[in-house]
Amino acid sequence: MLWQSFLITFSVLLPLINPLGSALVFLGLVGEAPPNVYRSLGRRIAVNNIIFLAIIELLGAGILRFFGISLPIVQLSGGIVIAAMGWSVLNERDARANSRNKQEETETADETRLQDFEQKIFYPFTFPITSGPGTLVGLLTLTARISEPRLTENVLAHVGVFIAVVVLSVLVYFCYAYAPKITKAVPPSTAHGILRVIAFILLCIGVQIAWNGLSQLLATVVKM
Repeated sequence: MLWQSFLITFSVLLPLINPLGSALVFLGLVGEAPPNVYRSLGRRIAVNNIIFLAIIELLGAGILRFFGISLPIVQLSGGIVIAAMGWSVLNERDARANSRNKQEETETADETRLQDFEQKIFYPFTFPITSGPGTLVGLLTLTARISEPRLTENVLAHVGVFIAVVVLSVLVYFCYAYAPKITKAVPPSTAHGILRVIAFILLCIGVQIAWNGLSQLLATVVKM
């Protein structure tokens, strides 16, 4: 049960968190900075991501029940948000251009810049850049369907989800900490194309999630 839960969670959340694609966006926001700044930010974002998703895993289903929000509604709303994000990224300029503009606008010291970035560790670096609405919808969907009859199997299923979150957060750290090196190894035109492909996939994922929720809602209307 643990291994099965881990594989399902990892395969579902990997394209949603997308460490490599998110690193390109992260690089565009941070811009030119020393390697230690990227490593420090990457480490803190990864830790925050683990804590954030662990809280969603433990309390997400209960929060939905408390507010009377059904899973199809979450899927429909989250899917629309994800599709909108994908569409906006498709129409954005190159991340490197954003990086250059950001560098021209601010010429402060490295320590000051690090302090400024630390205020953005959770928002927007952790949410929604690393784990956005799509990740939350996917995680809520996975945890809401964990209803094993035996307590041991239930616990193992949740542990498998948590391990997948930890592994993905470790990937996020390496991609964020070494984002400048990764992008230098990739030609600008290739990185630009990869970002567009990822944005299109994000758009498709959003439409798919929204359709899953809408189809369930329409099924209830037809039955009535």
